[in-house]
Amino acid sequence: MKNIFFFSFFFLLLFILSNSCHAKEDPHHKKEKRIRLPVVAGQFYPGEKNTLTKMIDEFFKEAKGGPLPNIRGLVSPHAGYIYSGIVAASGYKQIDPATKMVIVLAPSHSIGIAKASIPEVDYYETPLGTIPLSAIAATLRQQKLFSPVPSMHQREHSLEVQLPFLQKILTDFELVPIIVGQIKAKLIAEALLPHVNKNTLIVASSDLSHYYPYDQAVGLDKICTQAITSLNLGEMAECEACGKIPVMVLMEIARQKGWEGHLLDYRNSGDTSGQKSQVVGYTSIAFTNQSGKENEQSQSDSKIENQEKVSEKDKKNLLNLARETIADVLLRGGKKPSQQKTEFSAYLKEKRGCFVTLHKKGALRGCIGAILPHERLCDCIEENALNAAFHDPRFPALRKDELDQIDLEISILTLPRQIQFTNGEDLKKQLRPNKDGVILSQGWHKATYLPQVWEQLPDKNKFLESLCQKASLPKDAWKDPKTKIEVYEAIVFGEK
Repeated sequence: MKNIFFFSFFFLLLFILSNSCHAKEDPHHKKEKRIRLPVVAGQFYPGEKNTLTKMIDEFFKEAKGGPLPNIRGLVSPHAGYIYSGIVAASGYKQIDPATKMVIVLAPSHSIGIAKASIPEVDYYETPLGTIPLSAIAATLRQQKLFSPVPSMHQREHSLEVQLPFLQKILTDFELVPIIVGQIKAKLIAEALLPHVNKNTLIVASSDLSHYYPYDQAVGLDKICTQAITSLNLGEMAECEACGKIPVMVLMEIARQKGWEGHLLDYRNSGDTSGQKSQVVGYTSIAFTNQSGKENEQSQSDSKIENQEKVSEKDKKNLLNLARETIADVLLRGGKKPSQQKTEFSAYLKEKRGCFVTLHKKGALRGCIGAILPHERLCDCIEENALNAAFHDPRFPALRKDELDQIDLEISILTLPRQIQFTNGEDLKKQLRPNKDGVILSQGWHKATYLPQVWEQLPDKNKFLESLCQKASLPKDAWKDPKTKIEVYEAIVFGEK
């Protein structure tokens, strides 16, 4: 009996433990959603869905302006809706309903630190529903510049009040919510630029002057709105606006993108409350790409801009220079080719990174270059033509009898930009086959593949594994966020 009882108890205990372990490892167990709940609903704007919807609809009917196509950025106020809602509506009613991502830059009214913070949440919520955060939010949060500071978000209204307007116009979008402290606008702009494209809207949340008499406020705010629309960052730095830094971030991006500023509306609290002894100023300003074609080169698409600069004559001159430089060694005993670099265009004398590639009957015969622009392009081509022909450690030096069998290819590189990623899958999503050249590095280990290599390694996993091996790293090193990944583009042309 004792043995039966012992074994029964033993198997019962084993069953309980095994089920307990299974419950912990259940692959179907769903991670709890992290939601930033509304904190000023019912104060700055109605907390009930139907009332809020009706109020915003009325604002859209009464708002000035329109239609203004191709809006890429907005300066929008963040006071209570009864004071500034109609001004905000003048901008939001004109945004493209197809917008897929919105970056909202808002000031911190309570925490004055040198940080820009993106909260560790999955959704923002308002009475109109939830908004998912973009994966780019997590990518940016890996940078020290955007490290999460929970206290900056807990009671902050300046970002939250923008969201119901967005929810009324956009049916399917993701959010990058950034609360900005006392930090240089240019740093934030540089970090955001690689993620801004034609499907992105940037909102800078700001009121203008605070608590001046009506006429004085109008005069002060006029200087500010003129500075914003004219992209005068120096003058804007002297203006009074609680969201000055978010606005200057948007201005920095607008300058680099070639966007134009438009004043849509200006009012102050005296226009709505009737109390004009101490007022707060509000404006709605839009930044548009007037051409309709995205001037989105910035750092991610600069290839298009550079291709326009390289004329057919410049391409021919560079190819001739590369071939004549190699022939100089093989055929002429070191005498320089007759073509002088003084005849080259200004573009060919700019500092550029470049690679020179040799092919023989379609097979690689040498390829060496410089990624960073440390010398004039014509000098870079001359130097690396020699390196590719005679100093590529993978091949023997080119022989005289091979000269007529090779064809030359030149790659002019854009400046590299670093990719921030959370894991291997995140990195793969950001890479663009046949467009991105990739630099991978860890400490002293470093290697690069030109964009053309995608033709031989179109699978992203194999491309990155091969690049790791080229850098003498474990083939899965690319999955580690500590690995530095940079990308660049190349203008590629050759003799064939």
